[in-house]
Amino acid sequence: MILGENSKRLGIFFFYDEDGIVDDYLPYYLKDLNENLDELLVVVNGCLNEVSAASIKTITNNILIRENIGFDVWAYKDGLSHYGWGALNSYDEIVFANFTNFGPIYPFQEAFGEMRSRDVDFWGLTKHYGHPFDPYNKCKYGYIPAHIQSSFIVVRKSMFSSEQYQTFWDTMPMIKGYEDSICSYEAIFTKDFESYGFRSDVYVDTDDLQYCHNYPLMLYPLELIKDRHCPIFKRKTFFNQYEEFIDVSCGQSALELYNYLIEHTDYDVGMIWRNLLRTANMYDLKSRMQLNYVLPTKLAAVADNPQKIALFMHIYHLDMMDTCKHYADSMPPYADIYITTSVEKLAEVEAYFSDFGGRSVTVVQVENRGRDVSSLLIGLKPCAEQYDVVCFIHDKKSAYDKPYIIGESFAYKCYENVLANSVFVQNVLQTFEENPYLGLLVPPTPNHGSYFYLVGLEWQNDYLATEKLAKKMKLNVPISDDKPPIAPFGTCFWFRPKAMIKLFEYGFTYDDFPPEPYQGQDGDLMHAIERIYPFAVQSAGYYTGWLLSDKFARMEITNLHKQLRDSNQTLFWNFGVQERHALLHCVSASKNMLEILSAKHSFADKCKMLARKLLGTKGYEWLRIRKNEFIRWKGKRYE
Repeated sequence: MILGENSKRLGIFFFYDEDGIVDDYLPYYLKDLNENLDELLVVVNGCLNEVSAASIKTITNNILIRENIGFDVWAYKDGLSHYGWGALNSYDEIVFANFTNFGPIYPFQEAFGEMRSRDVDFWGLTKHYGHPFDPYNKCKYGYIPAHIQSSFIVVRKSMFSSEQYQTFWDTMPMIKGYEDSICSYEAIFTKDFESYGFRSDVYVDTDDLQYCHNYPLMLYPLELIKDRHCPIFKRKTFFNQYEEFIDVSCGQSALELYNYLIEHTDYDVGMIWRNLLRTANMYDLKSRMQLNYVLPTKLAAVADNPQKIALFMHIYHLDMMDTCKHYADSMPPYADIYITTSVEKLAEVEAYFSDFGGRSVTVVQVENRGRDVSSLLIGLKPCAEQYDVVCFIHDKKSAYDKPYIIGESFAYKCYENVLANSVFVQNVLQTFEENPYLGLLVPPTPNHGSYFYLVGLEWQNDYLATEKLAKKMKLNVPISDDKPPIAPFGTCFWFRPKAMIKLFEYGFTYDDFPPEPYQGQDGDLMHAIERIYPFAVQSAGYYTGWLLSDKFARMEITNLHKQLRDSNQTLFWNFGVQERHALLHCVSASKNMLEILSAKHSFADKCKMLARKLLGTKGYEWLRIRKNEFIRWKGKRYE
């Protein structure tokens, strides 16, 4: 079916947000889409606050709010029912789209104009090339077939007026989970209707990429936008599980796309940040967006507009004053320096910093309770708001680690990656200037000596305490115990004071902190605060990144490679050379094997459980499908 110039088009757009908030990327998307429609219906699962409803009503007054059941599939179903099959016949095309895409980079008019002349019954923007097996064990084909992606799919009258299409929707079972929505709708829709004789196509031709990856829109977004004029890109590109990238690539997709959007398009990337900082986990954003800033120590950026900056520094251990002064000297001469200390150390600290090259130094007396945490959030709270960017350090001394070089190296990692030298500091300031949504820069997680366990056990026993504090502070951002905080372990970092506003305004008092002598134990307030910094910053609309000097990055790469090589060699020695997930699965399987064998199950069940443990879910399901195919083939031979 080829459409004429005056064809009539209806749009049914699905939207869901847990808090009923519409961020500004959505009106931008809908406004352009609506210019190609005769009518637009927005179907909302759950709720929509007044401000968000008003935002959508600047584009269309047709809003259908329904119970949050059935995912996108039943939202579309109710959208169709809202009109009825008879009324729908007055349209030539129905556009089904949803909130999971950003864009458009190019006007949707280009896609509609191109596809109007193609003789098809349904079409979409992009294609997914399926899986040779069904990871959900719910698809009727036993595998995931290639299909048009349902986040943007268009159906013409030749198809939606047909008995097959109307029966498909009228008999659609209730969708009870994400897997159902994939296997009962998106994954089968294209194959089902092509089998009835309906013709399909996609606007963005990616058939040459199907053997590079089955999901070009996610793994090749730059290629699709730059060279194939794809108007949209997935929100999940910036926060989906990192395994999707690292299992097949270096993880470059999101970063390369983001840089291209900034350098070669007029798309406001602030719309990306404003949505994702509210809805995504900071660890996922940090990983997918590669928020690691490795800055030079020998070549300084030239800042056009120097910000008002300060160094906040807490000193209790007087034998650390030489070290603190050495690193404080990396601050620009125009920076203000504030030093907090307890009353008994006040005179000595003032005397030591009385002659500091003409720098502006203010020593502030604080209570000896809460250490560096209270010195920042209570003692220096009145000073913070007058600055654009602040560096915070303290006299880090981990005397409980033996040999002492372990603790000294932890302090070295903190200091070298926040105040390496004056050139490095100038580059830090320029980084804040160039990245308006950057709120916090922290050194990477320590991984040497006895701190090795922190990589993988970042929460320690502090998750519940952090979660409790987040609720008290009303931080409405995703926090998960299976995703680590991008925390300033060691409490040395750079921050934008307005990004820390929720911590400063919370109203901590010295009585909130344990009295000295403080032994330090997981689950207390000080450990919770150490981990809550990135979430407080995110809740204020800013992100956190890792900060490294180029000198330290050379060591970090060596250390991480050494640790990975040691782990791989051990795994290979015990389980043979396999891909990463298979090796991890072998470790888990070997641990649980005796538990399975000793459990009260039938012999057949034990065999199945062992097979699933040894082969993994994907391997087990592949084997199960092949077994069933063999049984069906064997049965046909004797029919």
